[in-house]
Order: sequence, then C-alpha cells, then structure tokens
Amino acid sequence: MPRTLFEFSLPDEETTNALAAQIAPYLSVGDTLLLEGDIGAGKSAFARALIRARLGRMEDVPSPTFTLVQTYEDDAGDLWHCDLYRLTHPDDALELGLDEAFETAICLIEWPDRLGDAAPETALTLAFEAQEDQHHVTISGPEAWADRLRGLDA
Repeated sequence: MPRTLFEFSLPDEETTNALAAQIAPYLSVGDTLLLEGDIGAGKSAFARALIRARLGRMEDVPSPTFTLVQTYEDDAGDLWHCDLYRLTHPDDALELGLDEAFETAICLIEWPDRLGDAAPETALTLAFEAQEDQHHVTISGPEAWADRLRGLDA
C-alpha cells in the first residue's frame, strides 16, 4: 500500500531542479515516476530537470504534450517522458508500448490517471500542487522507496 514518504515545498524552479537532481541517481531500469497535478503545478519542470540531471548535460527536453512520448538514451537505461493528457482510455497508453517500457526503461508519466489500473504497483507517485506563492510536492509509494530515497533534502 503506497504511503506518504516525503513532502517538500518548492518555492522556485531552482529548488525543483535540486530535488530532481537528488532523485535522478537513485533511479534504475524498471522504475516509474507518476507525476500528478493540475496544469502549471510543476510536473514538466520536474521531469525536464530530472532528465537533464540523469543525462548529465543540458538537453532540449520539450513537453511531450503532442508527441505523447519523448525518449532519451542513457547508458544506464533509456528514459521515457510521457504526457498522457490527451488520451481517453488506458488501452491508448498501452498502445504506446508503455507496458514494455515499464520493464525496460525509466518512465516519467504525466497525467498517470489515464493509465487506469495499468500503472505499475511499484511506482513512485509525486503529487504536485501549485500554491499561491510556491509549489508543493508529496511523494508517496511502496515502503521500498523510503529506503532508496532516504536522505532526500529539498
């Protein structure tokens, strides 16, 4: 059963980037991050920062709103950045090859509610919320993530 593992205030993009950079090295093939939140809550900014941190370079990371999936080659395993906002049924997500990517890549999924029951049980959920003067993220998931991410500090 997923439980809340961490909560962070994200007063600016720099803090969001720092959190993403802290999480990036802990990820490996088969890991999925479910990025929840309204438009403008910080999901894409976090994904962009995590991808750049993971790749170790300034990479052009466009939002996959229209392409649905952007992939990035990483020596430790490919990264899939998916924006499922435009999908209407979980089967549409599986047609993109996500079921295989969940096992063979690191997946960052925006709008994970579009997956229905197809989201991996081992996924880490980051729920972003835009507040009046900052953003907030609540990180939840299976207990195994608490040990892996012990020491996060945003």
